[in-house]
Amino acid sequence: MVRGAPPVGKGSTPDRILDAATVSFASPGYDATSLDALADTLGIRKQSILYWFGSKEALLEAVIDRSAAELGEALQAALDRAGESWSRVEAVVRSVFRLAARRPELIGLVREVGRLGTPAATRLRDALDPLVGRASGFLQAEMDAGHMRRHEPNLLLLAIYSTVVGMITEVEVLRALGEEPTARSLVRRRHEILHLLRSALLVEPGSLAG
Repeated sequence: MVRGAPPVGKGSTPDRILDAATVSFASPGYDATSLDALADTLGIRKQSILYWFGSKEALLEAVIDRSAAELGEALQAALDRAGESWSRVEAVVRSVFRLAARRPELIGLVREVGRLGTPAATRLRDALDPLVGRASGFLQAEMDAGHMRRHEPNLLLLAIYSTVVGMITEVEVLRALGEEPTARSLVRRRHEILHLLRSALLVEPGSLAG
């Protein structure tokens, strides 16, 4: 368990530990990260990490909680600025790509937590459940209104998540396809994903929803 209520302001020891752990858990990964190496990176003793977080597992839980809060806040802020219908889907996708450019370790962590499975993935899912519930309800309402083609909302969310996160994080797959991950290629991938989602989701005027 995290000790007491540690200060998490910028520059505090717990915050520095969380920052470093997020980067390391994202890549090379949770299993490849040792608390000794993490302490060396921070220039502190391993006991300092254990003082604040108790164990490597507790540190992962704290990293997941903080990352889920940051991700949720970023997506909610994007939605608050968005208009209606398709613009809300576009706002979320653009927000994730902005995070990938500004905080690649955050998106990498989401991928790693998914790889780890239970209980880490369950903790992240539970933290994001309110946002996922609102997103599912939005998609269902758009389908009911005839603005979007009919799909099972939760399955559609999973497909969108897998496509967006995969396009951002699967660097080796992209290289195998002949694309180097650069800022310019990230913008191009965002444009292509938005075009793909728009074609797959929106009901064109005069057509019938699937």
